[in-house]
Parts: sequence; structure tokens; C-alpha cells
Amino acid sequence: MSRDIILAIDNGTQSVRALLFDPQGTLLDRVQVHVEPYVSPNPGWAEQDTEVYWEALCQACQKLWAQTDIPRDALAGVALTTMRGTVVNIDAAGKVLRPAIIWLDQRRAQVRGRIKGPWGLLFSLLGLQETAAYVQAEAEANWIAQNEPDIWGRTDKYVFLSGWLTMKLTGRIADSIGCQAGYVPFDYKAQEWSKPNDWKWQAVHSLQREMLPDLVPPTETLGTITPQASEATGIPAGLPLIAAAGDKACEIIGSGALTPEIACLSYGTTASVSTTFDNYMEVIPLIPPFPAAVPGAYSPEITVYRGFWMVRWFKQEFGLMERIMAEEHGVEVEALFDEMVHSVAPGSMGLVLQPFWSPGIRYPGPEAKGAIIGWGDVHTRAHLYRAIIEGLAYALREGKERIEKRGKVRMRELRIAGGGSQSDAAMQIAADVFGMPASRPHTYEASGLGAAIDAAVGLGLHTDFPTAVAAMTRTGRTFEPVPENHALYEGLYHGVYRKMYDSLRPLYESIRRVTDYPPRLLP
Repeated sequence: MSRDIILAIDNGTQSVRALLFDPQGTLLDRVQVHVEPYVSPNPGWAEQDTEVYWEALCQACQKLWAQTDIPRDALAGVALTTMRGTVVNIDAAGKVLRPAIIWLDQRRAQVRGRIKGPWGLLFSLLGLQETAAYVQAEAEANWIAQNEPDIWGRTDKYVFLSGWLTMKLTGRIADSIGCQAGYVPFDYKAQEWSKPNDWKWQAVHSLQREMLPDLVPPTETLGTITPQASEATGIPAGLPLIAAAGDKACEIIGSGALTPEIACLSYGTTASVSTTFDNYMEVIPLIPPFPAAVPGAYSPEITVYRGFWMVRWFKQEFGLMERIMAEEHGVEVEALFDEMVHSVAPGSMGLVLQPFWSPGIRYPGPEAKGAIIGWGDVHTRAHLYRAIIEGLAYALREGKERIEKRGKVRMRELRIAGGGSQSDAAMQIAADVFGMPASRPHTYEASGLGAAIDAAVGLGLHTDFPTAVAAMTRTGRTFEPVPENHALYEGLYHGVYRKMYDSLRPLYESIRRVTDYPPRLLP
């Protein structure tokens, strides 16, 4: 029997999935185990017991073996991808010291001084001190050290969720370079831990180099499945765990966006536009591109932090009727919301939404707010819902254009993945706003497929990434732009949306000055 099947494990915010792929990218079998996304001991906090993820991973794998006809000895290897920016504190005995802080967490550390030395002078000259302060405040390590000094004092290793699951599977404290996307002293250009004189060590002042895991490039072996992990998961002991990347990076190559000409939109809780570049490029100064799922490559990314969370927000705040109807008629509530979108003409009768529900670091700036303009007596909640989807598409189009300008490239195709991509209405709006064909990947499990592509190259099932991506990815349904819709969106995008932030920014700054929301990080 040939051993060419890949087990991809995808640990997302709301579920853990165990997926079996063949070398042609066909999803042969899958099991999904839902998890509680997080608990909030205090307002704005988002934490979860790490054992919840491990138990879900084990359960997903065991259920997979129970239902599939594929024998376990057909497996060539395992790949792991997880949500980004979720941190775990481990003591010297390998015990987790506190619940993982999830990427959605909103707590902030106190900023106890500006960056000093040559870096501090440079930041002052460039007006970037508040950007550096943002990193200091957002770094979970700083918050733990300030507020839980006993926990921090016993912390021997500080890793992302991907690193902790790697330890559970292989016994090794290691992680993929492709998973380093968070507030740690990582040199995104060199794709290694920062040198001692890098300003990031000042920003995340509590961390020491020895507390961080070994780094392994995507496609290389992180370790092998231990007998203990094999007993818990059913994965054969000794099987190699191949380094993949974070879920967004895997989603990019799983969508087929291996070159800069193809843009990948992620329609998830955080919406983003990204692609794959061979060269390092900061789309916004001081905001680095993340490591790609391809070794040595980069994924410049523009994000809308609350992204399709806004759709969930709308459903919660304004969608009670649809939720009741869906339950009564046994249909998916998303289908009813798609009907709501179709009930409104493109452009939402001039209602234009700027989706900056959460402030950014550099663009939008820390003063940013969301805005909706153009209200009239004709507008209904259906117009508001469509305006949300259109506003997200406007913001991501602007991000695409920033990447194109900095990268001196023209993107010609859209691949859209993530939960929001299952909406035909959202897909058509994207095609119309961008004026480009918008395609779904052939499988909804794009991030898991991207992890499997890493494993396929690492295991020699494919010789290189162009070959692997060509063999394992293809498009599903493609939505073509409707010319008259695109013409209307062109007018609203250039004539209204692109002018909103600059026009409203002084008002945002006044709101911040009066209300101290968001609070200033530096005096």
C-alpha cells in the first residue's frame, strides 16, 4: 500500500478539524469538533483552557479513524495549523500555568516608558512612538508579567498555541517559522528570533530568548508522534509532524495564491487581503509582512480586525426575526440573510459604511472609529446589512491597492476563503466591488489544505510548491463582476469611501480626546 495520505489538523477559534487529503488535494474525510471559543473572566478578556484544544484534537482524530475507510498505515505524515496569536505559558516540567490568552483578547499592558536608544530616537523622528507603544500594550507577555508576576516567574517557555500542540504531539518545544504572527521579538525579515539589539526586546521587556521555542521552516520536520500522543490520538507513533504555518498563511496557498498576481481574501472573524511575495515588503511602514507557508517567502497582509464579526454583530443586534424564522423552518439563518442582501440594490441607496469597528496600529490609526454615512428615510436594516458587506469589500479593495502599489504588481484574480465565502451574496459583492472574478477554493477547508501542501512538499510527494499548488488546488464556483454594478461601486468607492477616513479623522481624534476611547498609550 502506498503511503501518500496526509493528516492535516486545523485548530481554529471555534473548532478543531481532522482532515485527510490525498496528493491531488482531494478531501477524503473530515471530522470537526466544536469548542467554546473562549471564556471571559473579565470584560474584554478571551481565554481558554489549553486542554480544551488538546481534548478536541484527540477526539477529532479518534472519530476520524472510527468513521473512515482509509487505513492509518496509508499516512505519510501530519501537518498542523492553528489560529494565530494565542499564547501559552509552560513551566519547566511542561505544565501549562494559566489558560491560553486568545487572539481576540482586548486587555492591555501598561506602557512603562518609551523605546530608548537609537531606536527610540528614530521612532521619535518618524512619529512612530505610539506605534511602538501599541506593541508594548498589546504584548500579552507584558500583561502577564505586570499582573500575574508569580505565573510569569514560573514560566520556562512561552509559545503560541501551535508550539504547545507541537509539544503535545512530539515532546519537543518547537514551532514553525510560519506560525510566528504575534507580539514576540521576531525578526520578520530574517525570519528568526530578533537580534539582542532589536527594539522588540525593549517592547516585550519580560521575555528572554531562552523562553522561546526552536524555530523550524515550513516543510521541515518538527518531530515525530510520540507513543503517548499516539495513544491519545490514534495517530501512528513515529509519524513525522511537518511544519506548516498559521491558519491565514495556510489559507493563502490552500486557495492557490502562490504568486502576487492572485489575491486571497479571508472572510473570517478578522477579514484580510494577502498574497505571497518572494521579497520582504512592508505595505505600511513598521508593519511587517507575516511569514508565508512557503519557506523564506512573505505574506503582506491588510486586515479589517473585526471583519465578518460585524455580520455576527448585526445578526445578534438586528437579526432576531431571521433567527426565529430559521429555527421555525429548519433552515440556515445565513440563507435568510443572503435573501436580505438580494432585497436591496447594489450600493445600498448611497449608504456607505467604513468598517473600522476596532482601531488599528498605523492604518487606520489608533483614533479610528467605524462610520456609516448617507442615511435617508428609505433605508432599512436590510440596507444596513448590505452596507456592511459592501464596506468590508471596499476596505479590502483599498488594502489590495496598497499591496499592489508597494509591491509594484497587479492582482488579476481573487480567491476568497473563510466562513463569509459561503455566502453567494458576499462573493458577488466582492466581484462587483473589485471588478475582478472572485472564486472559492474547491474545498472549504483551505487552511487545512494549505497545511497539507506544506506536508506534501516536505515529504517529497511533490517536488516543489508550484507543482504541489497546481496539483492540489483548483477553483470552485467563480463569480464574475456585473459591469453595471461595478460602475456604480466605482463611483461610491472613489467618490465616497476613499475620502471618508481622511475627512472623518479629525472628528475621530476629537472623540478620542473627549472620551479617552480608545485610550492614549503615551502621555
